[in-house]
Amino acid sequence: MTKTYFKSLIFISLIALFSGCGTTSSAGGGGLILTPVENIDSTPLKIADLTEDEEKNWGHLDLVADTIPGMSVNKAYNEIIKNRKGTKTIVAVLDSGIDLTHEDLDGVLWTNTDEKPGNNKDDDGNGYIDDIHGYNFLGDSYNEQLEYVRMLRLNIGDATTLAKAKAKLDTEHTKALQNKQQYEQILQAVKDADVAVKQYLKKESYTQEDLSSIKATDEAMQRNISVLNQMFSIKDTIPEVIEELGKGIKYFTEQLNYNLNKDFNGRAPVGDDAYDITDINYGNGNPKNRVDDESHGTHVAGIIAAERNNGKGVNGVANNVAIMSIRAVPNGDEYDKDIALGIRYAVDNGARVINGSFGKSFSPKAQWVYDAIKYAADNNVLFVHAAGNDGANLDDPTNANFPNDQIKNGPEFADNVITVGALNPEYGSELVASYSNYGDINVDVFAPGTDIYSTFPNNEYEFSPGTSMAAPAVAGVAALVMSQYPSLTAAQVKKIILQSGLPIKSKVILAGDNSKSATLDEISTSGKIVNAYNALVMASKVAAGQIKL
Repeated sequence: MTKTYFKSLIFISLIALFSGCGTTSSAGGGGLILTPVENIDSTPLKIADLTEDEEKNWGHLDLVADTIPGMSVNKAYNEIIKNRKGTKTIVAVLDSGIDLTHEDLDGVLWTNTDEKPGNNKDDDGNGYIDDIHGYNFLGDSYNEQLEYVRMLRLNIGDATTLAKAKAKLDTEHTKALQNKQQYEQILQAVKDADVAVKQYLKKESYTQEDLSSIKATDEAMQRNISVLNQMFSIKDTIPEVIEELGKGIKYFTEQLNYNLNKDFNGRAPVGDDAYDITDINYGNGNPKNRVDDESHGTHVAGIIAAERNNGKGVNGVANNVAIMSIRAVPNGDEYDKDIALGIRYAVDNGARVINGSFGKSFSPKAQWVYDAIKYAADNNVLFVHAAGNDGANLDDPTNANFPNDQIKNGPEFADNVITVGALNPEYGSELVASYSNYGDINVDVFAPGTDIYSTFPNNEYEFSPGTSMAAPAVAGVAALVMSQYPSLTAAQVKKIILQSGLPIKSKVILAGDNSKSATLDEISTSGKIVNAYNALVMASKVAAGQIKL
């Protein structure tokens, strides 16, 4: 699974403390034109911090007007869509389970009207029982190993592949153990400092200003003040820091107990042979999240289609969408079989866009997924995929991220896949997120991904970062275009999104390493960042036959 990028800012800061272009067409109609390139090149750097509203909405803002590298979604609605609903477009969220009762999602769910809920029958004959809002290929399972750990447990692969898997497991297990121990040490230091300062101030809560008023006369108190000052530079309150550190410990503990545990078998509750594509009688019709922590799919769904202008939470990118929930991504690596069958389920049940915010470095049955992607292409369905969060060049054969749409950097075998890297909200050299994968061959385009505010289970809303968030932003744009111009094919929509984006010509830092930089056209196929306004303008021309792709 492409994990939501885990709070690297706090991690890096804490570890440091305790260790010492293409051309955009200007064609338009009705007064609408694509954003002029010269405006992009002269866009000033934003100096002021983002306001609370900008933080929660930055992916929808406009680079030229707001100096924030969003997708011009608000501009698209204000100047093009206005009150036009368009055609209802089904978007499949192939992910973890979704909170189907969320206040900002319950009105945009796909419903299979040919199926009768709860009668334990396949009423519509599609091969799936009680699939009212989608399907659950994971049954009651949740925690899972990473693929290369499963391969070692089941002895899948040749000697070379298994040796590579073992080396990776040894490295990652050691790293996770060290990170867990580091977090535990930091948490204890913060808690000790917090207790000492509370006792000194005789207060149960305090601010950084309170901290500065302390006249430390001993080395221990000086150390406590130093620790807490560093924490205040990361979070507004110490309880927030303690909560964040607890999440970190939980994250690394789960890695050790499940993801990297060779003896764990997360598939046991499902009851199928996960490496037999013909064993299809498994799962159930309830694609809801199983636990509160299973929030990834809910967050992704909100980015695409959270109910717009309902006075709650957030606005999704697309305004006339039905979200189909396909639960196929566990707390660990997804199975090729579930992804392949999930794609086929989405296609067969009317989806026009499939969002895949997942990925893994080993894929023993990759051909099953490739065949499913080709099936989607043959049926005019777009597949939008997250590039991954390793800060790696995917064009390097040692940095595989499955699935993709070419084999060993060869020609694309399908014309319906968009692979998306992630952007930060800061326009300039740090535009591309440090965690985002990149690659001239393997990454098509970039979109807002860092700290995206969206839906979480139990009617909550939170920020999350990752290419997992960038992909649904693009899926939302694709659905918006298809809704307004339903005659366009998946291949045409892909080309429109890539060609209509904003070309950024200045160099950006890669993987957070100041010594590594490149222009977007050197690290992606399009060299652009996605722009909904431009995509709609171009789509109108293509649909009218004025532009041929």
